[in-house]
Amino acid sequence: MTPNANLPKRNILALDGGGVRGIITLAFLEHLQEQLEQSGKGSIHQHFDLIGGTSTGSIIAAGLSLGLSPKDLTRFYMRLGPKVFRKPRFRLRGLQSVFDARMLKAQLQDIIGDAKLDSDRIQTNLAIVAKRMDTGSPWIVHNNPKGAFWQDAPDGSFIGNRNYSLAKLVRASTAAPYYFAPELLEIVTGETPGLFVDGGVSPHNMPGLALLLLVTVPEYGYSWDTGLDRLDIISIGTGTFRQRTKKSRFGRAPAASMAIKAVSSVIADCEAHNLSIMQSLGACKHAWHLNSEIGDLSDFQLGPAPLFGFSRYNVGLEHQWLKDELDITLTAKELALVRDFTDPAGMQMAFDIGKLSAAKQMSTMKF
Repeated sequence: MTPNANLPKRNILALDGGGVRGIITLAFLEHLQEQLEQSGKGSIHQHFDLIGGTSTGSIIAAGLSLGLSPKDLTRFYMRLGPKVFRKPRFRLRGLQSVFDARMLKAQLQDIIGDAKLDSDRIQTNLAIVAKRMDTGSPWIVHNNPKGAFWQDAPDGSFIGNRNYSLAKLVRASTAAPYYFAPELLEIVTGETPGLFVDGGVSPHNMPGLALLLLVTVPEYGYSWDTGLDRLDIISIGTGTFRQRTKKSRFGRAPAASMAIKAVSSVIADCEAHNLSIMQSLGACKHAWHLNSEIGDLSDFQLGPAPLFGFSRYNVGLEHQWLKDELDITLTAKELALVRDFTDPAGMQMAFDIGKLSAAKQMSTMKF
């Protein structure tokens, strides 16, 4: 019998970024909620000890932590997409962001209100990932009172995380460069605010690995135990596909367009890298195919024993994957529409694909 044998298992829910494709995440979460209810485990915010997200995942994580159900958030997203991802007239492409952030702020205010990070409305541990550009550092802002930056600094050198507006934190996490203007957050009273953009341009668009470190590195204040009987992590994506560019189009493409494609490709590479680490360290209940050389690493363990249970749920937005896994055939135009994280016209189709995937991938879940 180990010294900590009576400690409960901790459960983490990690939610990726992906714009309007967050509707895919919600399709999985609706199914997850049904499984929890059938198992007598209550709601998602009651089952998970920590919920964290990046970008669109931060919106969903915040909503879940406030007690909203996946169905509530699905309805919200179906309203959010067409309102926020609407290209306004008279915007100078390249000089101004593509979308007006004021509508996004208004929508976030509707579901989050004036809650701060220390609000008793937040019903579980919560982590939001953003990127602070003026210091060049990713921020994982969380609501653990034992965290180093929770309280105001006695010398006034920083404002404690507990005082941050949750709506502003989520807005910072969703401020995708080029598409939305950055968000300013006051870090030190009376001084120039910090400049924040989407957490997706850090290594943590898929935040599972970051959340693992958050709860295990002692300085963060959690110090949770690892082991199959101690820690379980569920990671949910927003759809994945290879970022390909034809050589024939490379020379003719505008420089700004190529830069955006390159950034998107790096985000996808970080996802694959983080996923390979998570599947190497954890015991995979539902593993995800990584590439043709290493497969899903289901027969490989980095270390003498798995550090946690791990499940990765996602949708492959590739013709072959959709045909093989779901017997779905999309036209090239339909697939491009579902892939586009800024076009709400593909949301219903993406949600339907997510529902089919969730029913298949989560059919063997046990709690």
